[in-house]
Amino acid sequence: MYEFRRADSADLAAIVGLLADDGIGASREVVSDPVDGRYRAAFAAIEADPNQLLAVAVDGTGRVVGCLQLSFIPGLSRTGMWRGQIESVRVAREVRGGGLGAEFIRWAIARCIDRGCGLVQLTSDKARADAIRFYEKLGFVATHEGLKLSL
Repeated sequence: MYEFRRADSADLAAIVGLLADDGIGASREVVSDPVDGRYRAAFAAIEADPNQLLAVAVDGTGRVVGCLQLSFIPGLSRTGMWRGQIESVRVAREVRGGGLGAEFIRWAIARCIDRGCGLVQLTSDKARADAIRFYEKLGFVATHEGLKLSL
């Protein structure tokens, strides 16, 4: 059984560790003790914004085994519809395949419904073929082409 909750500052090192625990994340994240100040500043900004929710999945021992970030985005299109944006989803390697990821995404979708969102969207790196299949099994459909510009 897992608990899903808002992350607190004590969870930050575990979250950064999860973000870094794959080939893509390992090349762009910085795992250090103490936690890099850029993560602490980002955490403070997320925590202060009522339209952001950084969440963790915690196992029965209190260990953080998953994380995700939800952004609640107001919009004018679709008659002023709000959207939920799910990002930075990670599940600890040793518990993958046991249903935690699906349960966590369903929990995130429920938070979007609670906030009045009319749709939930997410992006996944094209190199993460397993993740894309996972999201498709949960009902997500690739209706748009995503583009990014690194600055």
